[in-house]
Order: sequence, then structure tokens, then C-alpha cells
Amino acid sequence: MVRHLETTVAAFPIAGAFTISRGSKTEARVVTCIISANGSTGMGECVPYGRYGETIENVTAAIEAIAPRIAAGMDRAALQREMPAGAARNAVDCALWDLEAKLSGQTVASRLSETLPAPLTTAYTISLAEPEAMAAQTRSVAHRALLKIKVGTEDDESRLRAVRAAAPDSAIIADANEGWTEENLQRHLQIAARERIGLIEQPLPAGKDGLLARIPRPVAICADESVHHTRDLAALRDRYDAVNIKLDKTGGLTEALLMRDEARRLGFQIMVGCMVGTSLAMAPAVLLAQGADFVDLDGPLLLARDREPGLAYSDSLVFPPEAALWG
Repeated sequence: MVRHLETTVAAFPIAGAFTISRGSKTEARVVTCIISANGSTGMGECVPYGRYGETIENVTAAIEAIAPRIAAGMDRAALQREMPAGAARNAVDCALWDLEAKLSGQTVASRLSETLPAPLTTAYTISLAEPEAMAAQTRSVAHRALLKIKVGTEDDESRLRAVRAAAPDSAIIADANEGWTEENLQRHLQIAARERIGLIEQPLPAGKDGLLARIPRPVAICADESVHHTRDLAALRDRYDAVNIKLDKTGGLTEALLMRDEARRLGFQIMVGCMVGTSLAMAPAVLLAQGADFVDLDGPLLLARDREPGLAYSDSLVFPPEAALWG
């Protein structure tokens, strides 16, 4: 069976702007890997992330460089060995999963579990802004069960207080994106505890997070930028309570499933997150997130337009993908 690989690049406008401690963007630029064989087509989407040295150009080039091996029959196990973790491998890996499902007539969901996948409660993200603006964003979505607020400034006390006041009944995650420091960490954690924040993502820079092992943690701390591979997990047990598994970091669903299982074995809580992308990127993550403690798969909700067909969202729920989308 000969397989043909191609890539496409597309930009999806964000509704407004998406702002974190490292900056803002107004569109999601995504790379799609398309693998065809025997009249069937599998697709996978990735979002190159500059924080990890990724660009649209080098990710596209990496995918296209593996095309001859894919055409010759490379499987997902060989892909893990020959391509490094990251966005490029994610797109190829997910396209292979999708193609396997199309060729076999067996859905990815049925291969992963005997139980049908269920709708999941997903977080909805509030971009970093001045406290009053974040409160206004929050009031418009305060009916949602789970909110995720972007923080990561020198003084986030007013932001945490403003968002909690605007959504007194919602569960809240705060994501600092490496923006806090050793000097302000404990003060921010104490404020977060008082404001009933349920989880703090990556408060300190990756590689400079040793302090987390030496101080009380009144709020559970989740590794994001600090964890990419299954082999990273063991060294993080003294400083993190949870890990955020993203397909664009692990390099696809194949590795992400291994990471999820090992993280559970080591006693971590599981969060499944995303970059800002379309429903095609979220679809495999919804299957990965079955049974997760925290789900953050709101990427399509932040876009002005999504792919068609897309995932179904209703209030706080995201529903498993239909085969016409992926898997």
C-alpha cells in the first residue's frame, strides 16, 4: 500500500485577541498533515509554538522530510523513534491514527476503550488583561463550570480577586505561563488559595522550578512547559501535583497515551490541554482526556471560525468527535 503525504498551512482568526504573559496573537496558524492511501485520507493538525523554537516553516519542512518514509509504510512506532517530539510529529501521528481508522472501519475511540467516549467539561480561557477587563470577560462566561485565567505578571493579586468576584460559583484554574518569580511565588499561591483557585499551571520557568519542592503548596501545581516526554515525569514528582499533556508537546496521541498512563502510575493528576487550534487538533485530545482530572480543550471556542465539521460544544461540555472530523 503506497501512501501519499501532503501539508497545508492555514490561518484561523481569533475572536478578539489571545494574550498570555509572553504576548498576544490574533490568529491561529496551523499546519495540517494529510496522508492518503487506497482512497482514504487521514488528517492531523498541529500548532507550531515559538516557545519551543517551532515555526510554520520548520514544522512544515520536518513533516515533508518524513514523507518518503511514510510512503514506504512507516508505522507509528517507527515514527516515534525517527522523529522528535513536537508539533510536526503530532500532525503526522494523528494523521496516521485517522488513516488507520478510515482504512479499518474501526474508530480510534473503539481501539482505545471498550467504553464509548463521553462528553467532557472543558475549561474556557480568559486572556491576560487588566483586572477590570478580565472581570468583564469573566462575567460574560460566568455560567461555565470551569474557567482558566491567564496570569503571570509581577502582581496578579487584583486579577485573581477580580475574576473570582465575577464568577463566584465556577471552578478556576490559573495559568502563569512561567511568569511568576521566586520572589512573588509564595504570595501568589497564598492569594490563589484564598480565592479558591483549584490549580496553578507552570508558575515558574521550566528548569528553574526547584523552589516548588521546598515550599508548602496550598494550591495544586501543574507542570506544562516543564513536561514534554514520558521520561520527564519521574524527576517532577517532588515539585508538581499534576501534569498538562498536550499533543503538540508529546508529538502525538501515541506518546500522549503512554505519558497519561505513566503519570497516573506515578500519582499525578492529569490535565489535557491544547494550543489555540481548530477542532481537528482537539479531536484526538478529547479521546485522550477521557477520565482526566482537568480538561482544557477550548481552542475552537476562541476562534472567530472553526473547521467544518467541527466538534460539538454545549455550555461547558465538549463532545467526542464524529468520524467525519477525525478518528
